[in-house]
Amino acid sequence: MQNKNDVEQQNKTGIDNVLYGPETTKAMSNFTISDIKMPRAFLWALGEIKCACAQANNALDLLGAEQTDAIKQAAKAIADGLYDEQFPVDVFQTGSGTSTNMNANEVIATLVELNTKGNVSVHPNDHVNMGQSSNDIIPSCIHISAAKLISDNLLPSLMHLRDTLDSKAKKHATTIKTGRTHLMDAMPLSFEHEISAWSSQINHAYQQLNNALPSLLKLAIGGTAIGTGVNTHPDFSKKVTEYLSQQTQLNFQPADNYFHAISAQDTAVFVSGILKTTAISISKISNDLRWLSSGPINGLNEIQLVELQKGSSIMPGKVNPVIPEAVLMGCTQVIGNDATISLAGHSGNFQLNTMLPLIGHTLVQSIEILSQCARSLADKAIRDFSINYAKVEENLAKNPILATALNELIGYDKSAEIAKTAYAENRTVLDVAIEMTELSESTLKSRLDPSFLINNRKR
Repeated sequence: MQNKNDVEQQNKTGIDNVLYGPETTKAMSNFTISDIKMPRAFLWALGEIKCACAQANNALDLLGAEQTDAIKQAAKAIADGLYDEQFPVDVFQTGSGTSTNMNANEVIATLVELNTKGNVSVHPNDHVNMGQSSNDIIPSCIHISAAKLISDNLLPSLMHLRDTLDSKAKKHATTIKTGRTHLMDAMPLSFEHEISAWSSQINHAYQQLNNALPSLLKLAIGGTAIGTGVNTHPDFSKKVTEYLSQQTQLNFQPADNYFHAISAQDTAVFVSGILKTTAISISKISNDLRWLSSGPINGLNEIQLVELQKGSSIMPGKVNPVIPEAVLMGCTQVIGNDATISLAGHSGNFQLNTMLPLIGHTLVQSIEILSQCARSLADKAIRDFSINYAKVEENLAKNPILATALNELIGYDKSAEIAKTAYAENRTVLDVAIEMTELSESTLKSRLDPSFLINNRKR
C-alpha cells in the first residue's frame, strides 16, 4: 500500500498533475450534468476487480509477471482510496459506465509507468482491460460494492439496532402502558411488547438482506460485451472470482447467465426493494419514538429522549427528537432511491442496461445511509431513552378501552356505556364499573388488572 506522500509526489510527475488520459479528459468535457462522482465503495470494487483480472490473466499465461505485479500494485492503491481525485467523471455519463472503466484503465497504466520508472509498460486497453468490457466490469462492481457494504456495514448495524432494542425491551417487561390503534387509545401492552415489534421488524430486514447476499455474489465478469465472452479466456471468470473471493473474504462466483447479468439489473432492483422496506421499518420506529416523546405537556410524553442540543433558536428550553428526525430524512432518501433504481432497472434494451453508473451510485448511497441510520437510532435515541412512569400509569388508569375486558361478563353494549361514562367524567373504568354493574369489586379489579389483560392469551 502506498502512502499519501508517495501519491502527491507521483502526481507531480504526471502530465498536468493528473494520472488519467485522453478518454477521461473527453468524458470530463462531455459529461457536465453534476458534480457527483462515483462513490468510494464503487472505486474500491473497481480497484479490486482490476487486480483480480490481472492475476487471472497471469494464471492463464496471458499476462507477464512484471506487468501483473505492476497492475496489481496500482489497482490496489485505487482500491485503498489513494487516487480518488483521479476519478473526476460525472455519475451522469454514458450508460454503460465506459468512461469510468476507461478512467481506471488509464490511471492504472500511468501508475505502472511511474511506479516502475518506465521499466514496465502496459496499455490501458490491451493489458489493464484484458479479457474485460465495461459492460461486464461495471455490473460486477455494482454487485461487489453492494455485497461488501451489506456484509461489513449494514448487516452488523441492523444486528446492533436489534440487540439494542432487545436489551431495552428486556428492561421493561413489566412496565405496562396504553396501546394505540388509529392513534386512539386501545388495549394495554407492555413496553417489551411494543419494542419487540420494532425488533422483529429489524430482524426481518436483516434476514431478508442476508438471504439476498448470494445473488449479489454472482458476477457478470467474463461475459465481456454482451454475454458471449468474446475476447476472453473461457476460464477467466472462474479465476477472477476466485481471486476476488480471496481479496474480499466474500464467496464470489460467475453469473449463472451472463446475458441476464449484463442486459438487466434485476438483482440491484431486488436488493433496493429490501433496502426500501428496511427504511420503512426504521421510519416506523422513528415515528413511534417521536409520538411517544411528544409534549411534554400537550403530547403523550411517555418517554423522554436524551437531550442532544437546543431545539429552537427562539424558544428557550425546547427539546426536539432530532435523531429520529434525521433518521427519517435518511430513510426518505432511501425510499426515493428505490424509485430511481427501479426506473433505472427497466432502462435496459436488448443486451445492456444503460443506467449502470446511476444504479451503482444510488445503491451504494442507500446502503451507507441505512447503515448509519440504524446505528444512530440505536446509540443516540433508543439506548438511553427514559420512561415517564407517572404519565404512563395515569394514562393507563384512565384508559376507557379497559372496559373491553368486561365484554365476556356484561356484554359489548354495557361495556361501551361504562367506557363512555368513564371518559366523559374523567374517572377510572374500575370506579364506574363498580357503580354500573353488580359484579364484585374483587372481580372487577381482577378483570381490569392490566397485567391480567396483557397476559390474556396465557389464561
